[in-house]
Amino acid sequence: MDIDDIEELHAAGSVSTQDVSRRSKNVGVRTAKMNNDRIKSIRNGEREKATAMVPGTEKIWVRTFGCSHNISDAEFMAGQLHEYGYCLLDDVESEFADLWLINSCTVKGPSQSAVGNLVRRARELDIPVVVSGCVPQGQKDAGELKGVSMLGVTQIDRVVEAVEETLKGNTVSMLAKKELPKLDLPKIRKNPYVEIVPLSTGCLGACTYCKTKHARGHLGSYSPDVLVERVKSAVEDPLVREIWLSSEDTGAYGRDIQTTLPELLDSLIAVLPADGRVMLRVGMTNPPFILEHLDRIGQALRHPLCFSYLHVPVQSGSDAVLEKMNREYTRAEFETVCDTLLAAVPDMELATDIIAGFPGETAEDHEETMTLIRKYRFPHCHISQFYPRPGTPAARMKKVPTSIVKTRSREITAEVDSWTDAYKHLMGRIVRCCVVDTAADKVSVVGHSKTYAQVLLMPDAPDGSGPIMGCVVEAEIYWVGRWSVKGKVLRVIYRPPSDTASAKRLGTTVTPSPDTKPSSAQQQRAHSSTGIPTPKTSHETGWHQVESKSQNITTEKLETTQDGPDTAKVIILLSLILALSSILLSSFSAMFE
Repeated sequence: MDIDDIEELHAAGSVSTQDVSRRSKNVGVRTAKMNNDRIKSIRNGEREKATAMVPGTEKIWVRTFGCSHNISDAEFMAGQLHEYGYCLLDDVESEFADLWLINSCTVKGPSQSAVGNLVRRARELDIPVVVSGCVPQGQKDAGELKGVSMLGVTQIDRVVEAVEETLKGNTVSMLAKKELPKLDLPKIRKNPYVEIVPLSTGCLGACTYCKTKHARGHLGSYSPDVLVERVKSAVEDPLVREIWLSSEDTGAYGRDIQTTLPELLDSLIAVLPADGRVMLRVGMTNPPFILEHLDRIGQALRHPLCFSYLHVPVQSGSDAVLEKMNREYTRAEFETVCDTLLAAVPDMELATDIIAGFPGETAEDHEETMTLIRKYRFPHCHISQFYPRPGTPAARMKKVPTSIVKTRSREITAEVDSWTDAYKHLMGRIVRCCVVDTAADKVSVVGHSKTYAQVLLMPDAPDGSGPIMGCVVEAEIYWVGRWSVKGKVLRVIYRPPSDTASAKRLGTTVTPSPDTKPSSAQQQRAHSSTGIPTPKTSHETGWHQVESKSQNITTEKLETTQDGPDTAKVIILLSLILALSSILLSSFSAMFE
């Protein structure tokens, strides 16, 4: 049954009309090691067992592509699913899921193709799929989306509805644009030490190559008060070391609500702990919208509680190409941004993006890009070959031959890789680091310095006090490389309380206040002794549960505004009786075989 929006089911009487509020998640892909029939057999057998018990306990695998804003959306969706009682699976268990939730990205062709590959794999395994994010929002008729449920970028607070209906065999489409999702939804952080706070959605630009604008739309900013409350809530978690401000264009924040990014930064910095255990990272900004605020942006980036790091994409060093891209600034204006911030902020680290081989780019245009990156020697320079995105003006422009695009891309990459002295100035320095991740070698841990340099450290404190993951440490830099540096930990400045860290890491839900209704997930876990499957903790699925400010959660299955709590108890009791009957019948059948 195909449904354009869930309201059509409500109108038909198939589903009772209610509001559902909750949180989100993100994951990865794995090649099957068993044949498809065997996987289907195992999964379908488990699905039958679950169906005989309590609805809402199915297993969900979530995979996210794209930017930090997408990751944040996934974290909110995972939180809502977990709160409702669904079991969130790890990557290695993905093929035994009852449903895949794929949060998509439309920036480049390869990321959208990856979504299509996953959808095809799900069909091979007979797994229902919900695709959320920018691909369905920006191109709902894309071939890879045929026959799958779709959830729009402003509809993430309805993920439970989309999942429920898809599990029933319906194909739903929830793509209508509406007001921004609330920031107090339940949430499960993929990295327990990093809180991602979306400032806005959409942008004010109209770049000719960009598909994201089709999905995210025009700028819509959250109010400063809402963002301050979100940050205040995040820093109450002793594990949080970094807060990332995310947006399609951070510099444009507030222009639709008569405020500015510098004003917001002042308000957010004011609520951070004075001891420096939480650092603020300002997200990507395009040049046009920070030119008038450079002095105040520099002031914020100099603050001890804010990383001296900013991502400012230039895309090309040629004014002719920038005009074709409709980037709304010149090379000289981009250089003004760089020169002002580098002069105003000690050891300021700038990152940028380059698109190689944009339509119409000449050899002279390419050389202008080379001279620009040589001038600033950006420690981080993200290089991408031009990918035409369907429906964009650039897709209709005359393309540069693929062989030339690849040659130019390799030349830029070789130049960037050659700057082996990018972190030479850090050699021998003592730096303060927030330790938030594990390095690629799976041994070292990663800390970020004030300039957001990646500092590789040994995982345990030298004083024997234990692992330093989640700590703030002081380290001396003894080795510098092209992309990272290595440091020796001198002392631990801040360590999260051991009891809180342990509980949070296991995904333990904070005990609700007396006037808080238990969530459906809590109710289901309370009856685990009856044989009802218990969802895995967020620790087991690689997610970190965050306490929600939304205390009174209405769940469609167990608590309804129409039926009241007495009916909900009857529903639970009947579900338990059915589950126990199924178990007893199975036992008797086995005895007489």
